[in-house]
Amino acid sequence: MTAPPTAKPARQPVVITAEPSPASLQGKRLHFVGIGGCGMSGLAKLAMQAGAACSGSDIAATPITDALDQAGIAVTLEQSAQSVPDPCDLVIASAAINPQHPEMVEANRRGVPVIKYAQMLGRLMAGRTGVAIAGTHGKSTTASMLAHTLIACGLDTSFIIGATCKQIGGGSRTGAANAPLIAEACEFDRSFHHLHPTHAVILNVEEDHLDIYGSIDAVVEAFGVFAKLLPKHGSLLINHEMAHRLAITAGLDCPVETIGFAPQADWRIEVEPSDTTGQNQGRETVRLHYHGKPVAVWQAAIPGEHMAYNAAAAAVTAHRLGAAWGGVAQALAAFQGLDRRMQCLGVRPLNGAGQDGRGVTVLDDYGHHPTEIDTTLRALRRHYKPKRLICVFQPHQHSRTRFLMEQFAASFSQADIVIVPHIYFVRDSEVERHAVSAADLVDRLRQRGTQALHVYPFEAIVEQLEVIAQPGDLLVTMGAGDVWKVARRFLENASVM
Repeated sequence: MTAPPTAKPARQPVVITAEPSPASLQGKRLHFVGIGGCGMSGLAKLAMQAGAACSGSDIAATPITDALDQAGIAVTLEQSAQSVPDPCDLVIASAAINPQHPEMVEANRRGVPVIKYAQMLGRLMAGRTGVAIAGTHGKSTTASMLAHTLIACGLDTSFIIGATCKQIGGGSRTGAANAPLIAEACEFDRSFHHLHPTHAVILNVEEDHLDIYGSIDAVVEAFGVFAKLLPKHGSLLINHEMAHRLAITAGLDCPVETIGFAPQADWRIEVEPSDTTGQNQGRETVRLHYHGKPVAVWQAAIPGEHMAYNAAAAAVTAHRLGAAWGGVAQALAAFQGLDRRMQCLGVRPLNGAGQDGRGVTVLDDYGHHPTEIDTTLRALRRHYKPKRLICVFQPHQHSRTRFLMEQFAASFSQADIVIVPHIYFVRDSEVERHAVSAADLVDRLRQRGTQALHVYPFEAIVEQLEVIAQPGDLLVTMGAGDVWKVARRFLENASVM
């Protein structure tokens, strides 16, 4: 794909030099701006384990900030210059914090070093067994599956994951100081170049964050730099069917193995249709082979080939870290998913219908890239077999929507009705904000024969759903923003009508 004229030119990636080891944090005073997220809270706990005194700030109290307070990490809900402790050795800012934030301004005024989330994650990963899960999509799910599998197999681990998985206690955990550290390796702004992984997984590489990269070639180049961070004694597991695999793995010193559905893959995945009878009714059977030899089989609780692929990548990595195949299979069969990933929220009764399938099944999903949307909707239609599939999709970022407009328009082929609110505005400039709108996407969907509506605000969408929903429908809200509120409100309305 040729980059649009307004795309930022791709800059040459820079190989990051080694960060100081966690031992250098002993006795230091650290302050985390935006500490309430899964990632930032996990960093603070790991830094405290390394001997640092930690504090942080955020905009509202949550169960995460309450837990930090109980762990001895003071959290203030006033984000001002006074929130930065004195003395302070280092300020760590989440990706959502801009340079004009009062705590950032104060740190710069006082000469306190400021680093980003990914730089701190790299510092904590140095000197231990780091496991980095990379890819355009599937990172949170695969990392959660891996952490769950290791825990279920009795193996200690630390992890920092950008989503909440109740089975593993949330989005982060602090194991022993020498336990493997599992983390997502995000390609946005080349932040994964700051990491120091021993083992890595590259699930997929596609066009995304083109406001940063400008072209798919620059994205591939960035993944290649990330792969070169792996040491000789480490390993890389990479998607076999991916078009850019050879470009990414060229010249690597570490062992490389491939995973996929093709017979030529080192690790081959087979997915059998859902059982129709017995205790595994509704579950797909996943088989994993290594060089043609079967090594594990499990019945997946979450449908879809993409979920089977994520689980298989987690299985291979867990085995590499010492988990036995029998325990791996049992753990993956018991994995119930994580928040906002094909998450079933409930069934909304209609006209007196109950939980017998005559209501509306309501799901929520984080998918915000065309491939994620297409794959997820296909899996939902195949698994639930709904009368109609209604998707409320909130585009995330104006630049992504503009760059990938045609792919987005094609990704909703499995939906009967698509409702599109305003685009979620984040990071883009005001110029970009006015370059594309949700109505543009709706127009392209209609041109392709998909019934689509541009409705806003969220309250109006819920009112529209009240009018059009029919027994047997499946409703899924999709997007990386706050579109989940639509699904929750639609379900809550059942109790007041």
